[in-house]
Amino acid sequence: MSSDFSQSGLIAAKDVDEAALIDGIVEWVKMESPSDRPDLIERLLDQIEATFVGIDVECTRLSSRDGCGGQLILRYAPEGVTGPGALFLGHLDTVWDAGTLAERPVRRDGDRIFGPGIFDMKAGSYLAAETLRRIAAAGLRPPRPIVVYLNADEEIGSPVSRPTIEALASEAAFAVVPEPSFGTPGTVVTARKGWGRFTLRAKGRSAHAGGNLADGRSAIVEIARHVLQIEALTKTERHATFNVGVIAGGTRTNVVPADAYIDVDMRVDDIETAERLTAQMLTRKAHDPDVELTVQGGMNRHPFERSTDVARLYAATEALARRLQQPMAEMSRGGVSDGNLVAATGVPVLDGMGCNGGGAHALDEHILASTVAPRHALMHAMMMSEDFQTLALDRHL
Repeated sequence: MSSDFSQSGLIAAKDVDEAALIDGIVEWVKMESPSDRPDLIERLLDQIEATFVGIDVECTRLSSRDGCGGQLILRYAPEGVTGPGALFLGHLDTVWDAGTLAERPVRRDGDRIFGPGIFDMKAGSYLAAETLRRIAAAGLRPPRPIVVYLNADEEIGSPVSRPTIEALASEAAFAVVPEPSFGTPGTVVTARKGWGRFTLRAKGRSAHAGGNLADGRSAIVEIARHVLQIEALTKTERHATFNVGVIAGGTRTNVVPADAYIDVDMRVDDIETAERLTAQMLTRKAHDPDVELTVQGGMNRHPFERSTDVARLYAATEALARRLQQPMAEMSRGGVSDGNLVAATGVPVLDGMGCNGGGAHALDEHILASTVAPRHALMHAMMMSEDFQTLALDRHL
């Protein structure tokens, strides 16, 4: 089997230096990189870029701007290797403030390795970059160009990196997103809901609550009606959920509130539902004719649906996993990723290709060490196996 693997661009998980990979992941985790600290993100990018010095990988660095950290594009295309590439997308930013490591340092407890940002998603991003580095350092020849892309604003909606992601997708044959893997080991994500964000603002009329109550027009009462209606949509819409996550308004208890607003989170399964409900949200009217209601927002991420091409990519990956003697399963997720942006371009995406674990954005965030080597081996095979890529991209099967 080892001979067959070497001839097919495959490596077995048992032959992977797991300890070295874990050390690399931990090194990244120890370099804190919250979304709002471009300076710390640039430091991590410097470290990553330094590991590719002297290796035949084209490194393209996009600088920090608009309060967001920079971006790094790693492209490996030996002479004669052309065509649409295999795109791997990860992010380096985390939700954890600088200084969190001092309170919760990286630690290991059996199979679990704890650390802020390790699960979401430094482990997966590291494995994508390191797998590419090892392939290039060994001078291996992939069937198509390999591109690993790392951004630093995914946790805040990818406001700066979005155009770069869409441009890279336009040149890709397929995309792999090593976001965290949930469920049983080997599970990947083949669909994600779309994400919409809306702000509703009511402008009423203030008045003294004791002496002139009837003269006032309460913005809070207006907004409250919309809160109840919007929350009720979760029960009546089969393919969407709503959450009013922020509400504010008023000034003092003895003043009829003239201003109030809410922020709304909408998740949708499919594009048709997204378009219909977005139009409904943006055309909501005030209940009180004396109150002005304005609605702003829209879809931040369109749904990543399990298309025929996505199903084909998953089937090819499942077959590849069997050859590697790895388990494989699929699931859909309500949370979004940069995979949604790629899927919207029509490029097939396989998401959730990172390590298993748990506690995303939580105090117990961790990965399972036992899933590090298998994921590296699978990524290596997806980058190097011509049989896999032919099966994944054969539109006639």
